[in-house]
Amino acid sequence: MSIKESFSDRILKMFFYIAIALFSVYCLIPFWSVIASSLTTEASLVKNGYMFWPSEFSLDAYKLIFQDNTIYKSYGVTTFVTVVGTALSMIFTSAMAYTLSVKSVKYRNHMAFYIYFTMLFHGGLVATYLLISKYLDMKDSIWVLIIPSMLSAWNMFLLRNFFASIDDSIAESAKIDGANDAYILFRIILPISLPAIATIGLFYALSYWNKWFDAMLYINNKDLFPLQYLIQRIMNNLDFINQISADVTLPNFIPPAMTVRLATTVVTIGPIIFLYPFLQKYFVKGLMVGAVKG
Repeated sequence: MSIKESFSDRILKMFFYIAIALFSVYCLIPFWSVIASSLTTEASLVKNGYMFWPSEFSLDAYKLIFQDNTIYKSYGVTTFVTVVGTALSMIFTSAMAYTLSVKSVKYRNHMAFYIYFTMLFHGGLVATYLLISKYLDMKDSIWVLIIPSMLSAWNMFLLRNFFASIDDSIAESAKIDGANDAYILFRIILPISLPAIATIGLFYALSYWNKWFDAMLYINNKDLFPLQYLIQRIMNNLDFINQISADVTLPNFIPPAMTVRLATTVVTIGPIIFLYPFLQKYFVKGLMVGAVKG
């Protein structure tokens, strides 16, 4: 039997819907302004400023970015690094987090302290560079963008705390039935931990997608430039053009600096933003309700 909502409850619910809708529009306005402003000419942007609809439609900024196949190679590198890196990171992070969450594991607190110690103290940039480039010899390799950052101590502790909140009787029941730890992790623990897996996976994916500093240090091969690093090089070239144009006056010439900046914003954040609709359904609570038999 359904309970009829009161008039005050309907008014309150309507108020919440309107507030959420207005907040969503408020969040979308800057993004839409970036898209519209990237589709206009540099002269129009300088004259009229940011706009919600391009007064002079132009694709010059995107033509400059996609002028050759370099950007497509960078998209491929970034996609590979993001997909493979996120998958490997989740496997290792889940395995380590589950190991440290099992109370029967000997010296698990000592291992947790060693991992936590790396969050407080590390060798620094010089030591890291020497280790990766000289001793591991990983320069100009696509794996240098994945392996050094494959395990995040912070993400591991977040996932460990979530695993520790799962009732021990679930794993104990599986062990009684003859399941080993690998089976328990991949067939029982991970399926009921999808909200945590989706959250940590999103953290890793964003980190790999926005990776550029490692490429600046270790990558010299243009075919291995990730997207973010290539975009940064394009922006540096535009700054150089602006410096030249400030000294040399050319009639009716305005360097496409702002429109290219806006276009690069759209190019870089476009694909990764589609992850959210697929992961949104996992950001829920209560998946473990009824998982333990009374």
